[in-house]
Amino acid sequence: MKSLFLLTFVWLMFSSLALGQEVYRWVDEKGTVHFTDDLSLVPERYQDQAQKKILPKEPSPPSSPQVTEEVKAIKEPQSAPVQKDILGRGEGWWRARAKEWNEKLISAQKNYEIAFTAWKAKEKELEESKFKPDSLKRKLKVEIKVLEEKVMEWDKQMEEARNMLEKVLPKQAEEYRADSNWVKIEK
Repeated sequence: MKSLFLLTFVWLMFSSLALGQEVYRWVDEKGTVHFTDDLSLVPERYQDQAQKKILPKEPSPPSSPQVTEEVKAIKEPQSAPVQKDILGRGEGWWRARAKEWNEKLISAQKNYEIAFTAWKAKEKELEESKFKPDSLKRKLKVEIKVLEEKVMEWDKQMEEARNMLEKVLPKQAEEYRADSNWVKIEK
């Protein structure tokens, strides 16, 4: 604590002397930045690029590395390092995959329900058409067959999406060392 006080005192002493003084800044051919308070100390070839700065009237607070780090730790919340799988893909990539398959599942379920309801309605219509022309019955049978195929196709797509969400994506996440929670769908 004494060293911090001493450092602050020395800094205040020297900074009060420098208030309002001019400082010149230039960069050499190696890219090194230089400062001086005397323009005659700037090499001649850099004098045209030397930038004149005037020190502020009010001194800024002292900054020792220890104090600066402590202040940063207080001011800046600690952010956890970003997790990624072994291929460098993060949580967003895995959640997007899970979301994509979940949307496919929802879409397939809706289409399945629509096709299934239409299929059952056509079967009922066929049962009720005992005294209707044979051409109508044949037409209804064709429509029933088409709807039955659609129902089976939507069922297949639902099963594929469920399999991806419940088995494939979690297994891939494990293989690529991604967090297993990234592929879980929140309901």
